[in-house]
Amino acid sequence: MLKSAEGNGIQEKLLVHPTRQYSVFLKNQWQLFTLWLVVQDALLVGAAFGVAYAVRFNWQLPIFKLEARIDLPFYRQLSIIATLGWVLIFAIYGLYQRKNLLGGIKEYALLFNAVTVGMVGVMFAEFMLPDLVLARGWLLLSWFFGFFFVALGRFGLRRVIYALRKRGYFLTPAIIIGANPEGFSLAEQLRRWTTSGLQLIGFVDDELPSNARYVANLPALGTPDELDTLIARYHIEELILTSNALPREKVLRIFQRYGTSPNVHVRLSSGLYEIITTGLEVKEFAFVPLLGVNKVRLTGLDLVLKTLLDYSIAIGAIIIGAPILLLLALLVKLDSPGPVIYRRRVMGVNGKQFDAFKFRTMYVNGDEILARYPELQEELRRTHKLKFDPRVTRVGHYLRKASLDELPQLFNVLRGEMSIVGPRMISPPEMEMYAKYGLNLLTVKPGITGLWQVSGRSDVSWEQRVRFDMHYVRNWSIWLDLQILLQT
Repeated sequence: MLKSAEGNGIQEKLLVHPTRQYSVFLKNQWQLFTLWLVVQDALLVGAAFGVAYAVRFNWQLPIFKLEARIDLPFYRQLSIIATLGWVLIFAIYGLYQRKNLLGGIKEYALLFNAVTVGMVGVMFAEFMLPDLVLARGWLLLSWFFGFFFVALGRFGLRRVIYALRKRGYFLTPAIIIGANPEGFSLAEQLRRWTTSGLQLIGFVDDELPSNARYVANLPALGTPDELDTLIARYHIEELILTSNALPREKVLRIFQRYGTSPNVHVRLSSGLYEIITTGLEVKEFAFVPLLGVNKVRLTGLDLVLKTLLDYSIAIGAIIIGAPILLLLALLVKLDSPGPVIYRRRVMGVNGKQFDAFKFRTMYVNGDEILARYPELQEELRRTHKLKFDPRVTRVGHYLRKASLDELPQLFNVLRGEMSIVGPRMISPPEMEMYAKYGLNLLTVKPGITGLWQVSGRSDVSWEQRVRFDMHYVRNWSIWLDLQILLQT
């Protein structure tokens, strides 16, 4: 929010963080949020134990033995004690620390580990206390429902916080040090993604003109020497330092001044985030820590998990969907002359080329058809897509709309050329267009579906699609793949 104030005859624009303008309730919003989360987790864990009891003992499923202990008061008392223990374990795992809150995939991974440890604790108590005999079915169901309920509750709460952030709440005031192209790029991306939780107050730079009031639509606040005043005035909690903004001595001075501050965090932008999507490793040579960039994105257990996910889904989908595949192939053949399968030459891991399979959705003389529409040729050159494409057949229109044209790529997955989830395919002629990003996107297999497909698909620009794919490569986890699959 902008407020105007007159000072020394010059109108000064002051950015005031919205959450600082209201009551004490909002000043302590993170503390209240954490308290709410603790209570919510406790209630959901207790509900999980209760639902597990109902499923185990009241539904009389044939997979469970009837002779297990079914004393309801006993399980109720045990559930209360276990709930308190689980919440304590959640706290130990950092699930109430601000850096892990609203963390999405990272938060779910921590939660999974915490719930598993909590259930191991219950089983250990049973082992240590001979009189404590618990139904194994109840233990298993409690573990499952415990994770599912708490994860679902945190997912819902995260959506509420995202909505509140768009209204100016739960935002962290931040300053970018460095009014340069790198800083402008960071500002553009952070302002586009309001759910990130940062509210950019303005730029700080030694090179700002003395009369500058705005840079890249953000206030020019002053120089690094004024940081103490700016931090106090705007309640700054995040300092984002671009890589080439200041001399080394000034960078060290900022870290010495604020690096250990409990209220201010200093974040250093590498300036090379386009080449570090595969992750960094730190290795010391002669006691000097040096950063290295990993050559591949997935290794070890991560690679095994993704491969298992790819093959299990591909094999299952081909077996179950065989009648649909045959029907679609017949429709394509009857709709227009030409082959059923279209082969597109694309690039895989490390630039290895292969043919990606798709049901043909265009007329075989598509180039001749497009040549009749110069304005569409210009749109294709400019946006790399067409909202109305005259080359698309009648059946092809519906296949594309439902993404059914990509089903033959399941066979590319079986051949080890593609993944179920991954970045968008890149053809050799497109590599020049991707420039510095292409190298990163070729560190993983392209996917049938991906983050950009479930984040707007045709409604997002080419630049946004690249950002989505870069985010996927940089932040890959098996949990992210599962989330994208569910959204797909």
